[in-house]
Amino acid sequence: MLEVGTQAPDFSIAAHDGSTVTLSELRGKKVVLWFYPKANTGG
Repeated sequence: MLEVGTQAPDFSIAAHDGSTVTLSELRGKKVVLWFYPKANTGG
């Protein structure tokens, strides 16, 4: 768990269109991560 005000560690994640997004590319912008189960899965 990060302390309030601590910079988040850099990471990369797959976007919905198959591209890769890296947190450091978005530095200075507001970022929202939205996780949800893929359609038609049991999760």
